[in-house]
Amino acid sequence: MTLSRDSAINIANVLTEALPYIQRFTGRCIVIKYGGHAMVDEALKQDFARDIVLMKLVGLNPVLVHGGGPQIGKLLNELNIKSSFVDGMRVTDSKTMDVVQMVLGGLVNQDIVNLINTAGGNAVGLTGKDAKLIQAKKMVIERSSPELTSPEIIDIGHVGEVEAINQGLLDLLTQSNIIPVIAPIGVGQDGTTYNINADLVAGKIAAELKAEKLLLLTDVAGLQDKEGNLISTLDLGEVEALIKDGTITGGMLPKIGCAIDAVKKGVKSAQIIDGRVEHAVLLELLTDQGVGTMISEANVTI
Repeated sequence: MTLSRDSAINIANVLTEALPYIQRFTGRCIVIKYGGHAMVDEALKQDFARDIVLMKLVGLNPVLVHGGGPQIGKLLNELNIKSSFVDGMRVTDSKTMDVVQMVLGGLVNQDIVNLINTAGGNAVGLTGKDAKLIQAKKMVIERSSPELTSPEIIDIGHVGEVEAINQGLLDLLTQSNIIPVIAPIGVGQDGTTYNINADLVAGKIAAELKAEKLLLLTDVAGLQDKEGNLISTLDLGEVEALIKDGTITGGMLPKIGCAIDAVKKGVKSAQIIDGRVEHAVLLELLTDQGVGTMISEANVTI
Protein backbone atom coordinates (compact mmCIF):
# COMPACT_ATOMS: atom_id res chain seq x y z
CA MET A 1 0.00 0.00 0.00
CA THR A 2 1.32 3.44 -0.97
CA LEU A 3 1.17 6.14 1.70
CA SER A 4 -0.32 9.49 0.92
CA ARG A 5 2.06 12.43 0.96
CA ASP A 6 0.54 13.80 4.20
CA SER A 7 0.77 10.42 5.94
CA ALA A 8 4.40 10.01 4.89
CA ILE A 9 5.25 13.50 6.17
CA ASN A 10 3.54 12.76 9.50
CA ILE A 11 5.61 9.60 9.92
CA ALA A 12 8.80 11.47 9.09
CA ASN A 13 7.92 14.19 11.60
CA VAL A 14 7.39 11.59 14.33
CA LEU A 15 10.76 9.99 13.61
CA THR A 16 12.64 13.28 13.58
CA GLU A 17 10.92 14.37 16.82
CA ALA A 18 12.18 11.16 18.45
CA LEU A 19 15.78 11.63 17.27
CA PRO A 20 17.09 14.01 19.97
CA TYR A 21 15.56 11.84 22.69
CA ILE A 22 17.16 8.70 21.28
CA GLN A 23 20.50 10.51 21.08
CA ARG A 24 20.21 11.68 24.67
CA PHE A 25 19.12 8.33 26.12
CA THR A 26 21.39 5.99 24.11
CA GLY A 27 23.24 3.72 26.51
CA ARG A 28 21.19 4.93 29.47
CA CYS A 29 19.10 2.76 31.76
CA ILE A 30 15.32 3.21 31.85
CA VAL A 31 13.59 1.38 34.73
CA ILE A 32 9.93 0.62 34.09
CA LYS A 33 7.39 -0.56 36.66
CA TYR A 34 4.88 -2.53 34.59
CA GLY A 35 1.41 -2.99 36.03
CA GLY A 36 -2.22 -1.99 35.94
CA HIS A 37 -4.44 -2.21 32.86
CA ALA A 38 -1.41 -2.34 30.55
CA MET A 39 -0.59 -5.74 32.01
CA VAL A 40 -4.01 -7.37 31.48
CA ASP A 41 -5.38 -5.92 28.23
CA GLU A 42 -4.14 -8.15 25.39
CA ALA A 43 -3.68 -5.38 22.82
CA LEU A 44 -1.82 -3.17 25.32
CA LYS A 45 0.39 -6.10 26.32
CA GLN A 46 1.44 -6.61 22.70
CA ASP A 47 2.08 -2.87 22.24
CA PHE A 48 4.15 -2.73 25.43
CA ALA A 49 6.32 -5.68 24.36
CA ARG A 50 7.04 -4.09 20.97
CA ASP A 51 7.85 -0.76 22.63
CA ILE A 52 10.41 -2.44 24.91
CA VAL A 53 12.04 -4.22 21.97
CA LEU A 54 12.22 -0.96 20.01
CA MET A 55 13.82 0.82 22.98
CA LYS A 56 16.56 -1.80 23.12
CA LEU A 57 17.13 -1.73 19.36
CA VAL A 58 17.71 2.05 19.31
CA GLY A 59 20.26 1.84 22.13
CA LEU A 60 18.31 2.32 25.37
CA ASN A 61 18.61 -0.18 28.22
CA PRO A 62 15.15 -1.02 29.62
CA VAL A 63 14.89 -2.84 32.96
CA LEU A 64 11.40 -4.07 33.85
CA VAL A 65 9.88 -4.66 37.27
CA HIS A 66 6.35 -6.06 37.30
CA GLY A 67 3.55 -6.45 39.78
CA GLY A 68 0.77 -9.00 39.78
CA GLY A 69 -1.65 -8.23 42.60
CA PRO A 70 -4.86 -9.09 40.69
CA GLN A 71 -3.41 -12.38 39.47
CA ILE A 72 -2.30 -13.28 43.01
CA GLY A 73 -5.74 -12.41 44.38
CA LYS A 74 -7.46 -14.54 41.74
CA LEU A 75 -5.42 -17.65 42.52
CA LEU A 76 -5.80 -17.16 46.28
CA ASN A 77 -9.56 -17.06 45.81
CA GLU A 78 -9.48 -20.23 43.71
CA LEU A 79 -7.48 -21.95 46.47
CA ASN A 80 -9.82 -20.60 49.19
CA ILE A 81 -6.97 -18.73 50.88
CA LYS A 82 -8.24 -15.52 52.46
CA SER A 83 -6.42 -12.24 51.89
CA SER A 84 -6.17 -9.20 54.13
CA PHE A 85 -4.30 -5.92 53.82
CA VAL A 86 -2.57 -3.56 56.24
CA ASP A 87 -1.67 -0.09 54.94
CA GLY A 88 -2.05 -1.37 51.38
CA MET A 89 0.29 -4.33 51.96
CA ARG A 90 -1.00 -7.89 51.53
CA VAL A 91 -0.56 -9.87 54.74
CA THR A 92 1.60 -12.75 53.53
CA ASP A 93 1.73 -15.97 55.53
CA SER A 94 3.62 -19.05 54.31
CA LYS A 95 0.77 -20.37 52.13
CA THR A 96 0.22 -16.94 50.58
CA MET A 97 3.97 -16.59 49.96
CA ASP A 98 3.92 -19.87 48.02
CA VAL A 99 1.17 -18.46 45.79
CA VAL A 100 3.04 -15.15 45.37
CA GLN A 101 6.14 -16.99 44.18
CA MET A 102 4.11 -19.17 41.84
CA VAL A 103 2.28 -16.23 40.27
CA LEU A 104 4.98 -13.54 40.20
CA GLY A 105 8.05 -15.67 39.64
CA GLY A 106 6.31 -18.13 37.32
CA LEU A 107 3.12 -17.28 35.50
CA VAL A 108 3.31 -13.49 35.22
CA ASN A 109 7.06 -13.21 34.79
CA GLN A 110 7.26 -15.83 32.06
CA ASP A 111 4.26 -14.37 30.23
CA ILE A 112 6.04 -11.01 29.99
CA VAL A 113 9.32 -12.63 28.94
CA ASN A 114 7.52 -14.61 26.24
CA LEU A 115 5.74 -11.51 24.90
CA ILE A 116 9.02 -9.59 24.59
CA ASN A 117 10.89 -12.50 23.00
CA THR A 118 8.06 -13.14 20.54
CA ALA A 119 8.30 -9.46 19.54
CA GLY A 120 11.97 -9.97 18.70
CA GLY A 121 13.69 -9.11 21.99
CA ASN A 122 16.04 -11.02 24.29
CA ALA A 123 14.34 -11.00 27.69
CA VAL A 124 15.31 -13.02 30.75
CA GLY A 125 13.02 -13.50 33.75
CA LEU A 126 14.38 -13.11 37.27
CA THR A 127 13.19 -12.95 40.83
CA GLY A 128 15.11 -11.19 43.56
CA LYS A 129 16.31 -14.61 44.73
CA ASP A 130 18.42 -15.11 41.60
CA ALA A 131 22.05 -14.27 42.43
CA LYS A 132 20.68 -12.35 45.45
CA LEU A 133 19.39 -9.69 43.06
CA ILE A 134 17.09 -8.19 45.73
CA GLN A 135 18.40 -8.54 49.27
CA ALA A 136 15.57 -7.84 51.67
CA LYS A 137 14.53 -7.64 55.29
CA LYS A 138 11.20 -8.00 57.00
CA MET A 139 8.99 -4.92 56.86
CA VAL A 140 7.88 -3.66 60.25
CA ILE A 141 4.65 -1.67 60.57
CA GLU A 142 4.09 0.35 63.72
CA ARG A 143 0.85 1.85 64.97
CA SER A 144 0.77 4.53 67.66
CA SER A 145 -2.19 5.52 69.83
CA PRO A 146 -2.66 7.62 72.99
CA GLU A 147 -3.59 4.49 74.95
CA LEU A 148 -0.23 2.82 74.29
CA THR A 149 3.07 3.72 75.95
CA SER A 150 4.96 2.39 72.92
CA PRO A 151 3.95 1.77 69.25
CA GLU A 152 2.13 -1.46 68.43
CA ILE A 153 4.12 -3.72 66.09
CA ILE A 154 1.93 -5.32 63.40
CA ASP A 155 3.22 -8.55 61.87
CA ILE A 156 2.27 -8.80 58.19
CA GLY A 157 4.27 -11.96 57.55
CA HIS A 158 6.60 -12.38 54.59
CA VAL A 159 6.37 -8.76 53.45
CA GLY A 160 9.76 -7.17 52.95
CA GLU A 161 11.63 -4.05 52.04
CA VAL A 162 14.76 -3.71 49.95
CA GLU A 163 18.13 -3.66 51.70
CA ALA A 164 20.43 -3.94 48.67
CA ILE A 165 20.40 -4.56 44.90
CA ASN A 166 22.95 -6.68 43.02
CA GLN A 167 23.92 -3.99 40.53
CA GLY A 168 26.64 -6.13 38.97
CA LEU A 169 24.12 -8.69 37.76
CA LEU A 170 21.92 -6.04 36.13
CA ASP A 171 24.93 -4.35 34.51
CA LEU A 172 26.04 -7.72 33.11
CA LEU A 173 22.61 -8.40 31.61
CA THR A 174 22.00 -4.97 30.09
CA GLN A 175 25.50 -4.86 28.59
CA SER A 176 24.87 -8.29 27.06
CA ASN A 177 21.88 -7.07 25.04
CA ILE A 178 19.45 -8.76 27.47
CA ILE A 179 16.28 -7.18 28.84
CA PRO A 180 15.84 -8.10 32.53
CA VAL A 181 12.25 -8.78 33.65
CA ILE A 182 12.15 -8.78 37.45
CA ALA A 183 9.54 -10.18 39.83
CA PRO A 184 9.53 -8.26 43.16
CA ILE A 185 10.47 -11.17 45.41
CA GLY A 186 13.42 -10.65 47.74
CA VAL A 187 15.56 -12.87 49.94
CA GLY A 188 16.82 -12.24 53.47
CA GLN A 189 20.25 -13.04 54.85
CA ASP A 190 18.82 -16.21 56.41
CA GLY A 191 17.23 -17.30 53.12
CA THR A 192 13.69 -16.16 54.01
CA THR A 193 11.61 -15.18 50.98
CA TYR A 194 9.80 -11.82 50.98
CA ASN A 195 6.98 -10.30 48.95
CA ILE A 196 7.90 -6.67 48.15
CA ASN A 197 5.86 -3.85 46.64
CA ALA A 198 6.83 -3.58 42.95
CA ASP A 199 6.93 0.24 42.99
CA LEU A 200 9.45 0.15 45.85
CA VAL A 201 11.61 -2.39 44.03
CA ALA A 202 11.55 -0.35 40.80
CA GLY A 203 12.53 2.80 42.68
CA LYS A 204 15.42 1.10 44.47
CA ILE A 205 16.72 -0.47 41.26
CA ALA A 206 16.50 2.87 39.44
CA ALA A 207 18.43 4.56 42.25
CA GLU A 208 21.09 1.84 42.33
CA LEU A 209 21.61 2.01 38.56
CA LYS A 210 21.49 5.84 38.53
CA ALA A 211 18.88 5.42 35.82
CA GLU A 212 18.03 8.17 33.37
CA LYS A 213 14.33 7.66 34.08
CA LEU A 214 11.94 5.72 36.27
CA LEU A 215 8.58 5.09 34.58
CA LEU A 216 5.64 4.01 36.74
CA LEU A 217 2.71 2.72 34.70
CA THR A 218 -0.66 3.35 36.34
CA ASP A 219 -4.37 3.41 35.48
CA VAL A 220 -4.64 7.19 35.76
CA ALA A 221 -3.54 9.99 33.45
CA GLY A 222 -0.94 11.22 35.95
CA LEU A 223 -0.98 13.64 38.84
CA GLN A 224 -3.89 16.06 38.79
CA ASP A 225 -4.51 19.36 40.57
CA LYS A 226 -7.60 19.97 42.70
CA GLU A 227 -9.56 21.00 39.59
CA GLY A 228 -8.74 17.69 37.88
CA ASN A 229 -6.21 19.12 35.42
CA LEU A 230 -3.16 17.04 34.54
CA ILE A 231 0.12 18.37 35.94
CA SER A 232 2.82 17.68 33.34
CA THR A 233 5.98 18.59 35.26
CA LEU A 234 6.88 19.05 38.92
CA ASP A 235 10.06 19.53 40.89
CA LEU A 236 10.59 17.97 44.32
CA GLY A 237 9.55 21.09 46.18
CA GLU A 238 6.28 21.35 44.26
CA VAL A 239 5.49 17.69 44.90
CA GLU A 240 6.02 18.06 48.63
CA ALA A 241 3.78 21.13 48.66
CA LEU A 242 1.00 19.17 46.92
CA ILE A 243 1.29 16.45 49.55
CA LYS A 244 1.03 18.98 52.36
CA ASP A 245 -2.04 20.72 50.94
CA GLY A 246 -3.86 17.42 50.35
CA THR A 247 -3.78 17.42 46.54
CA ILE A 248 -1.85 14.14 46.55
CA THR A 249 -3.54 11.58 48.78
CA GLY A 250 -4.49 7.92 49.11
CA GLY A 251 -3.11 5.30 46.77
CA MET A 252 -0.98 7.81 44.85
CA LEU A 253 1.16 8.58 47.92
CA PRO A 254 3.28 5.37 47.80
CA LYS A 255 4.05 5.89 44.10
CA ILE A 256 4.98 9.51 44.73
CA GLY A 257 7.15 8.50 47.68
CA CYS A 258 8.95 5.99 45.48
CA ALA A 259 9.46 8.61 42.74
CA ILE A 260 10.75 11.24 45.19
CA ASP A 261 13.19 8.80 46.77
CA ALA A 262 14.55 7.72 43.37
CA VAL A 263 15.09 11.32 42.18
CA LYS A 264 16.78 12.28 45.47
CA LYS A 265 19.19 9.37 44.97
CA GLY A 266 20.30 10.34 41.49
CA VAL A 267 17.64 9.26 39.00
CA LYS A 268 17.27 12.11 36.48
CA SER A 269 13.46 12.02 36.51
CA ALA A 270 10.51 9.84 37.45
CA GLN A 271 7.34 9.70 35.38
CA ILE A 272 3.87 8.55 36.36
CA ILE A 273 2.22 7.59 33.09
CA ASP A 274 -1.12 6.22 31.94
CA GLY A 275 -0.63 2.62 30.91
CA ARG A 276 -4.09 2.56 29.34
CA VAL A 277 -2.75 4.71 26.47
CA GLU A 278 -1.41 2.78 23.49
CA HIS A 279 2.41 2.95 23.30
CA ALA A 280 2.48 5.05 26.49
CA VAL A 281 6.14 4.26 27.17
CA LEU A 282 7.37 5.45 23.76
CA LEU A 283 5.14 8.52 23.86
CA GLU A 284 6.58 9.53 27.22
CA LEU A 285 10.18 8.85 26.28
CA LEU A 286 10.43 9.97 22.67
CA THR A 287 7.93 12.80 22.10
CA ASP A 288 7.82 16.43 23.14
CA GLN A 289 4.47 16.24 24.94
CA GLY A 290 4.59 12.92 26.81
CA VAL A 291 1.55 11.29 28.41
CA GLY A 292 1.94 11.71 32.17
CA THR A 293 3.56 13.63 35.01
CA MET A 294 7.32 14.06 35.26
CA ILE A 295 9.01 14.62 38.61
CA SER A 296 12.58 15.91 38.70
CA GLU A 297 14.91 17.59 41.16
CA ALA A 298 14.53 20.85 39.27
CA ASN A 299 11.74 21.59 36.81
CA VAL A 300 12.87 20.63 33.31
CA THR A 301 11.18 20.17 29.95
CA ILE A 302 12.90 17.06 28.57
